[in-house]
Parts: sequence; structure tokens; C-alpha cells
Amino acid sequence: MNSVSPNYMPTKTDQEKLRIDKWLWAARFYKTRSLAADAVECGKVLVNRVRVKPAKLLAAGDTLTIRLGPYQHVIIVLALSNKRGPATEAQKMYQETEDSRLRREVLALELKAQPEPTAHEGRPTKRDRREIEKFKSGVW
Repeated sequence: MNSVSPNYMPTKTDQEKLRIDKWLWAARFYKTRSLAADAVECGKVLVNRVRVKPAKLLAAGDTLTIRLGPYQHVIIVLALSNKRGPATEAQKMYQETEDSRLRREVLALELKAQPEPTAHEGRPTKRDRREIEKFKSGVW
């Protein structure tokens, strides 16, 4: 039986470290802990610019690089918590660097300025074909 003795007191180092997948879930970067673990495993989350495993112990002061879709967040861990709370509390657990915030805002503006991709579904209809022919012939 693997139980903890009643006299066990967690050490200071145990209290100051937390698995990265638990922290990412508690800080609300990912909806579930398994999604957070998958992101860490796939290399979308770096700790101090190093690729790690989901069981990596995270400490306050570590720098995380998190890639969510086209955006990349560079944050500094301020506090540790393994409990998922409201978003306002989760935002107090980290601080995003100013450079990261500016790069995300610029990327958001660039993505917004791009035209919507046109959705072509299969072959053109008879009407579409006639309009294409008009356009090509210059009658348009």
C-alpha cells in the first residue's frame, strides 16, 4: 500500500513547484488538462526556451512560450495554483511581456486585413460557367 505517512509534511520545494500541464489548465490557457498535456508534448509550450514534457515542474519566475493558433504568448509565471478559478484570478498568475503583447496585436491586425478566403465547392454551376465565359470574352 502506497500511502503517505501521517507525519509527512510537504517540503518548501514541493509547495513551490507544480506540473506544467496543471498550471496551464489552471491559468486557463487550455480548456482541459489533457489538451494542455498534448500541447506540451507536441512542443507548443516551451519552458525557458526548452521543449519539456507535461510532468515538468514549473516554478515562479519561469518564462513560458505558448503557441495558440497563429499567436505566440511569452509570459512570466508569477504564482502557482493547481485549482482552476475565474479568469480574473487566472490572469494574476502570470504576466505577459510587452514585446509579446505588441507582436500579437500586430499579427491580429495583419490577419484582420487579409481578405476572406473564397470557398469553392466543387465544379462551377452552369450559371457560374456562363459568367466566366462572359468575363473571359470581354462582354462583361
